[in-house]
Amino acid sequence: MTSQTVKRIQVRDFATFPELELRVAPGLNVIVGENGTGKSQLLKLIYSVLSVASGPTSLTSDLPRKGTFEGDMANKLVGVLRPESLGRLTTRRPGRSRCEVRVALGGVSDIAFSFSSNSRTEVRSESLPNTWLEARPVFIPTRELLTIYPGFVPLYESRAIEFEETWRDTAVLLGAPLTRGPKESRVTEILRPIEASLGGVIVEENGRFYLKVPGAGSFEMPLVAEGLRKLGMLARLVANGSLFADGYLFWDEPEANLNPKTIRDVARMLLILAREGIQVFTATHSLFLLREIEILLATEFTDQQGGTTFIGLHREGFGARALQGSTTDDIGDIAALDMELRQTAKYMEVIE
Repeated sequence: MTSQTVKRIQVRDFATFPELELRVAPGLNVIVGENGTGKSQLLKLIYSVLSVASGPTSLTSDLPRKGTFEGDMANKLVGVLRPESLGRLTTRRPGRSRCEVRVALGGVSDIAFSFSSNSRTEVRSESLPNTWLEARPVFIPTRELLTIYPGFVPLYESRAIEFEETWRDTAVLLGAPLTRGPKESRVTEILRPIEASLGGVIVEENGRFYLKVPGAGSFEMPLVAEGLRKLGMLARLVANGSLFADGYLFWDEPEANLNPKTIRDVARMLLILAREGIQVFTATHSLFLLREIEILLATEFTDQQGGTTFIGLHREGFGARALQGSTTDDIGDIAALDMELRQTAKYMEVIE
């Protein structure tokens, strides 16, 4: 695993979390909860911190500087989470409040900063990273981006359009050239199960992506099933080295609009990437995905059990709290999952 993996996350008065402290696994981290408990906001917060800590480019040699870092962090949080002002990200309560965030990483000094509920763009840093991160994080949103890729980045950068900055960041990475050289053989090995699920390979021609199927030709992305387009994004990010050892993957609701077979493939991909040294954070409320991950951990990925953490988010008053552990038994009852279990039990009663 990368020496720069996230170790611990501490949050006070951020969004739905009056107080939160998480111990983070070096491999796969699965965040579970009902809608409105802050799953996506938590993913985007961690992503934003790592994105700023990875520097303006991967080749940046200067050390992080306070003024620039604070401005970049404020801009990233607003761009990714899309509040009307930065202070809107604080926990809502009478009077003023102050959001405090601390992220501990291996081999890097803690990243700590805060901002107040009346702040528009001002972040105050308490601790800066003592070096830039070696890898840039990757965020896969709930919607696939291969179909909108042509022209999206220039449009985003020249017009004020209401899309989260994660879409722009990921589109930029999708357009990166394919990996060549010593890493190529390992990338090919990681790609093999993804391309088996796709039934072909993702190719880029003249700024557009296609699924090239042996014996059947190339298919434009709008003609490919959405589930395969989401796997296609993953394949492209692996193929161009954006997702490789010592990296970070954030995937929000990977099961969205997928059939059960493809969800099973996604569960396997998440564990394969974690085994390859990528620290994975995913948010879900799919009982099927959770069960598939646990089945794979108990059968084919037994070496990954110590590198996996499940985090359950629960409503508490007007906010949310977290339970975490190495299995889903440790994270308490999640109402969305309980409904699926009750439906299964009711169905069995009806057909008997």
